[in-house]
Amino acid sequence: MRDSARILVVDDEEDLRQGLAETLQGEGHQVETAAEGWGALEQARALRFDLALVDLKMPGMDGMVVLDQLKQLSPETLVVMITGHATVESAVAAMKLGAYDYLAKPFKLEQVRLVVRRAVEQKRLADENRRLRQEVEQYQRFEQIVGKSACMQELYRAIEKAAPTNSTVLIAGETGTGKDLVARALHQRSPRAQGPLVSISCGAIPESLLESELFGHVKGAFTGAHADREGVFEAAEGGTLFLDEIGDLPLPMQVKLLRALQERQIQRLGESRARRVDVRLVAATHRDLRQEMQQGRFREDLFYRLDVLSVVIPPLRQRREDIPLLVEHFLRKYGAEMGKNLRGASSEALALLTRYDWPGNVRELQNAIERAAILQEGPQVQPEDFLLGRSPQAAAHSAPASEMVSLEEMERRHILWVLRQTDNHQSRAAQILGIGRRTLYRKIRQYGLDLPE
Repeated sequence: MRDSARILVVDDEEDLRQGLAETLQGEGHQVETAAEGWGALEQARALRFDLALVDLKMPGMDGMVVLDQLKQLSPETLVVMITGHATVESAVAAMKLGAYDYLAKPFKLEQVRLVVRRAVEQKRLADENRRLRQEVEQYQRFEQIVGKSACMQELYRAIEKAAPTNSTVLIAGETGTGKDLVARALHQRSPRAQGPLVSISCGAIPESLLESELFGHVKGAFTGAHADREGVFEAAEGGTLFLDEIGDLPLPMQVKLLRALQERQIQRLGESRARRVDVRLVAATHRDLRQEMQQGRFREDLFYRLDVLSVVIPPLRQRREDIPLLVEHFLRKYGAEMGKNLRGASSEALALLTRYDWPGNVRELQNAIERAAILQEGPQVQPEDFLLGRSPQAAAHSAPASEMVSLEEMERRHILWVLRQTDNHQSRAAQILGIGRRTLYRKIRQYGLDLPE
């Protein structure tokens, strides 16, 4: 069934006016008519129209004035100009005033049906995108965290309860769900908001450097230690320390971290004295730490020290109703960054995005929207703008010859794609790629991949 719209037909020729009204009513639309401009504007003040068909040449107030006044009364109303005096100049003038389209008499009724169908669809999409923008603002209770689903409302409540405290928080969630955004929200709504928020990914740092990164070192503590250096505990003094992927922390470092949390003191490498630190700890993991404890890979005493307050982030596949909001949010973000007038996604693209399971969660969706925004030349992203689970190699195999790339470029793209899908977790990326971490480091340097620290 086609969308029904409220349409205003304005024409001084009674036969044409009534003929158009009957045709559009036959299409299922609600139609009002007016024989001249003043009557049309009176009706527009009383009713909100989706579309208006306005004759250009009428006695008294002509169609250009009616168009201008209609757009002032109701900017969302689409206007199609109808005239038997079609010229390039009048068409350009009408478009500048905001006309949606232009029909010249004599026309076939099928032409009118086609133009009206396109206009009604355009209006429906514009209304949907406007509604989504309003919902994004309504349901974005924390910066960059978007969602209206029941599980997201539960997440918001958990953040609001945990944020004002000084207690340690453990954030659980799959890769790409936005654990760093939750950590930022906890910090920004805490009494420590004026202090620093320092983040470190435990899985992205070689084990040999972890102790120095966490606790710092003094000059001469090891080869290459040319000066004293504070660790992230000291850097976060008075604020919040976010330890991402805490489940990847090696067992020897788990012992030292537990001692630091219990005693509120750290000791730099190569230094004998202890330093007191005032830091609130927020930790995050994609792993099941209880299962890790059972398998001897995570200390039970550290787990209970970390798990004072828990925040669980649902995967995107469990909150599909939030996908349209996230699409609108990311399109607005990248449209502004790229200087593009992106007006949402087509209904086919939204249906495709909502059906997909998003194993990489919100991070994968964000990357997909960024790519689509770069490729898209029109106002809306389309289904063909998305890879959705296909690697760049698969896309390259289906690409025309003019888009073929070298083997080296394909490798670079695939490494970057895998890193993004694993949230730049280099150990997991190396495992998926079937190479060692050192080989991955070398290729990252070789290809100059710009990864967040």
